[in-house]
Amino acid sequence: MILSGKEIQRNLGTKIHIDPFDENRLNPNSYNLRLSDELMVYEDSELDMKKPHKTKNLKIPEEGFLMETGKLYLGKTVEHTQTDYFVPMLEGRSSVGRLGLFVHVTAGFGDVGFSGYWTLEMFCIHPVRIYAGVEICQIYFHSVEGAYELYLKSGKYQNNTGIQPSLLYKDFEKKGLK
Repeated sequence: MILSGKEIQRNLGTKIHIDPFDENRLNPNSYNLRLSDELMVYEDSELDMKKPHKTKNLKIPEEGFLMETGKLYLGKTVEHTQTDYFVPMLEGRSSVGRLGLFVHVTAGFGDVGFSGYWTLEMFCIHPVRIYAGVEICQIYFHSVEGAYELYLKSGKYQNNTGIQPSLLYKDFEKKGLK
């Protein structure tokens, strides 16, 4: 079951943490998250799942940043979120999608216990100018049925403070699949 906006607000500070929180960004069943002024791009022309990759950090200037088609940009939310009680999920806003901007290519599903900033996998099918602070996506929360374990405190992306490139190579190392 998806929590209503009123239920999200009722659980703020106890079972749901969104920092900073602004009541004006609360929707009937979600909360709008903003894009920070940070972006990251891969420098490697070929990405190998078994290896870490060189990245480059970019800042979104006040006049905006023109995204190129065919290029993956990693962004970050301004807001830090955390919940040990609900499944957080992320979706792009329809107004953003109607510009041909995909905000999270595949990873809109969070784990119960995730604490951090959301790394956004952004890709556009038409050049689009983006701006820091824009309400880029929305988070919503599902209740959990049955017993569950929290996302590991030492998980690859847990307690992050910035944009997280793919850490898939760690799975190969852990499983001895080098």
